[in-house]
Amino acid sequence: MDGTPHRAAHRRLQLPLLCLFFQGANAILFAIFVRYDHETDAALWHWGNHSNADHEFYFRYPSFQDVHTMVFVGFGFLMVFLQRYGFSSVGFTFLLAAFALQWSTLVQGFLHSFYGGHIHVGMESMINSDFCAGAVLISFGAVLGKTGPVQLLLMALFEVVLFGINEFVLLNLLGVRDAGGSMTIHTFGAYFGLVLSRVFYRPRLEKSKHRQSSIYHSDLLAMIGTIFLWIFWPSFNSALTSLGDTQHRTALNTYYSLTASTLSTFALSALVSGDGRLHMVHIQNAALAGGVVVGTAGEMMLTPFGALAAGFLAGTVSTLGYKFFTPCLESKFKVQDTCGVHNLHGMPGILGALLGVLMTALTTHEAYGDGLEDVFPLIANGQRSATSQTMHQLFGLFVTLVFAFVGGSLVGLLLRLPFLDSPPDSQCYEDQIYWEVPGEHEDVTQRPLNMEEPDTQA
Repeated sequence: MDGTPHRAAHRRLQLPLLCLFFQGANAILFAIFVRYDHETDAALWHWGNHSNADHEFYFRYPSFQDVHTMVFVGFGFLMVFLQRYGFSSVGFTFLLAAFALQWSTLVQGFLHSFYGGHIHVGMESMINSDFCAGAVLISFGAVLGKTGPVQLLLMALFEVVLFGINEFVLLNLLGVRDAGGSMTIHTFGAYFGLVLSRVFYRPRLEKSKHRQSSIYHSDLLAMIGTIFLWIFWPSFNSALTSLGDTQHRTALNTYYSLTASTLSTFALSALVSGDGRLHMVHIQNAALAGGVVVGTAGEMMLTPFGALAAGFLAGTVSTLGYKFFTPCLESKFKVQDTCGVHNLHGMPGILGALLGVLMTALTTHEAYGDGLEDVFPLIANGQRSATSQTMHQLFGLFVTLVFAFVGGSLVGLLLRLPFLDSPPDSQCYEDQIYWEVPGEHEDVTQRPLNMEEPDTQA
């Protein structure tokens, strides 16, 4: 039985030591391997005959700002719907993303930009690191409230590596197109987190069920995250696409897809309700599915109509998932998906990958003209046919699911080790385990928990 003194001492040491160790290790690796790229290094940039107006910073930094805001504000506030877990939702998002940005710079750097014995970083590596952090936060949503910060940091440590390898296999070895990450970010992050949730299954979680619900102001705060994500999602999908028509087309397709998913969400939310009233959890999440579903196909010649159709389908599937499939996940498959990442990222991510397969199969030189080189360089160069590229796209989805399921299972088993600090069944979804809550000794609803309760996790 873990009493208060033992648990407090354990927690006092475990998280600080892990943070300090990770930061120290990253700092040493940065000192040895990481260098500025040619557009960031003072000597290299001024050595060439460059115009400052043509610097990549001016083309990529606005998109980076938007993606960065989505990661820290959008994801963080989207998860504050739990009535007594707001500090943890925003705070652990901050912690995980900050660590993932450093660690993914190294992992992705060794895989994508390692030459001359060094990793070269610039605007593109910053955006890629944010994408990786986004996948980690999607997984965090599936286990929200049931894991401690030490477990979450270790989850991020291993997931970043798996994310980087999966991305390298898809983009570099298979030549898959996935600019907005329907596969590499959303599908991988969602199913990695869902498998973790299955491994962490708690049969006695009903002891904390009363904290799983939202209250008026927590749902209102969560809508802040929704609005930030909704507004900036066109930048997310287009951040690393080719400049010019491709980037413009990706942003436009995402823009229209989001509008359609929002309308379908409102429509389905009222239809599936017993009394015709809207459900805030649907609006907070399913309205964003339009951004996920065009992650792969956004840069392709989807057409504005195709974007509307895809977004409407994604919003419909996501809303129905929250209403009907989420309860089945726990009752039939023993997956306790706190944030419903399967509905927002998992199913729309798979739909997005399949939409990319369809659009690749319909690719012709006539439709793209000279722009085919930017979207499908292997087809434009004659190295692949449209049919071959289509099969590679489909195989990429399969590879991603394998990485997510196998990786999530192995990491989940590791994170179940008994010495890792995990909240007991009766104290899940509660900030006071890990945070000092103002007024906790004054308001009866915020009094400290009985930390003498045993940890009943298997």
